Amino acid sequence: MTAAAADVVALLRADLGERVDTTLAERERARADKSGHAAAGIPLAVVHAESVADVQTVLRIASATRTPVVTRGAGTGLAGGANAGEGEIALSLRRMDRLLEVRPDDLLAVVEPGILNGDLNAALAVHDLWWAPDPASRAISTVGGNIATGAGGLLCAKYGVVRDAVLGVDLVLADGRLLHLGHRTVKGVTGLDLTSLVIGSEGVLGVVVGATLKLRRLVAGEVCTLTAVFPDVRTAARASAAVTASGAQPAIMELMDAAALAAVHDLLSLARPAPGAAQLTLQTDGPAAVAEAAAIAEVLRTAGGTVAISHDREEGERLLAIRRAMHPAMERLGTTLIEDVSVPRSALPAMFDEIARVEREHGLTIPTVAHAGDGNLHPNFIFDAAPGAAGAVEVPPHIWEAADDLFRAALRLGGTLTGEHGVGVLKRRWLVDELGDDQWELQRQVARVFDPLGILNPGKVFAAPR
Repeated sequence: MTAAAADVVALLRADLGERVDTTLAERERARADKSGHAAAGIPLAVVHAESVADVQTVLRIASATRTPVVTRGAGTGLAGGANAGEGEIALSLRRMDRLLEVRPDDLLAVVEPGILNGDLNAALAVHDLWWAPDPASRAISTVGGNIATGAGGLLCAKYGVVRDAVLGVDLVLADGRLLHLGHRTVKGVTGLDLTSLVIGSEGVLGVVVGATLKLRRLVAGEVCTLTAVFPDVRTAARASAAVTASGAQPAIMELMDAAALAAVHDLLSLARPAPGAAQLTLQTDGPAAVAEAAAIAEVLRTAGGTVAISHDREEGERLLAIRRAMHPAMERLGTTLIEDVSVPRSALPAMFDEIARVEREHGLTIPTVAHAGDGNLHPNFIFDAAPGAAGAVEVPPHIWEAADDLFRAALRLGGTLTGEHGVGVLKRRWLVDELGDDQWELQRQVARVFDPLGILNPGKVFAAPR
């Protein structure tokens, strides 16, 4: 550690004591996330903040010493967006995990950023309430991380994404000032909507230290779960588009291609699916769940699917567990680059055609799942690599070439580079291709208004475009 770095650590320890961790193991962990990417070098310290005042102290010291800060939650990101490297402070908010307030009458809750998504909903269930965002990582990801990436999940086609479920945030700026953004009311249009600007900003505008969340009543009535098996993924994608076009709005509509379905069945020791078969799993809920499930089933059968319907909630969860097992199934196949493009829902069949083309032209198999209800696809690039320190891996050039081809195909179809994982490190080189030079530069300038010194999450999102 350099003398300057030692001075920063000394300042942190003087105010925060044992909450400043400089053990090698903890610093190594802060380098990486679930993407497999790791930052170059290791951070000078990991600060385990326990209060808003702790966060303000860290940022005041960081600003005074021009030390970069990378904010982390549970480390479950998939774009390298919260990986801390050489000379940086890793600011962990995981200990700030309290549910501060629940207002059933106003359908809102106030939380700290380190609370896990699943733990929040377990606590809210006592009040017959829930927070709708439902990422596949809900058991291990934090609400603060959900807000930082603008997360989505399985239920977002009907119930919306994080952006639709946050009324306000408490934000500490790079210089330590605390802002209370947003409101506690259903409506509120005073001034610019800075809350929406912060959601999905990946830690480059400030540190979210609290959030006022918009809640829903737990859904009353039946829940119906449908599975529909198709001879190939294009037919399944056309069927999902037909469901959307019919006007039906299932709470969940998930698509698994043949490679993904086979891998999950193997992991769970289920009967092997027919070669080439793809599967849609859908769920309807609420008072009209039974009638809506029957109508959707007819659409799926007309589209060529073999359909089964369950009216049992527990059986429905077992069927959804097949979809939720995707990530561990991919890990058994090798090292995985999990990607995250979105296209208009009507373009899903065309996007699966593009994935098949990329597979042929690059000599790869790319198991893919999709949140078919909103057009968000997760292609998985599988490759062999020995993990290094902190589980880091180096993605081979031929994998990036295939990913580049796939990203550009999504953009050609009117899509976007990321639906919920964020840009982080792994997609920053393509950001200007989607935004264009003028918008990319304007967004950089906005970030500098919040963080003039550029110390918040440097090298992420708005790094050099080429």
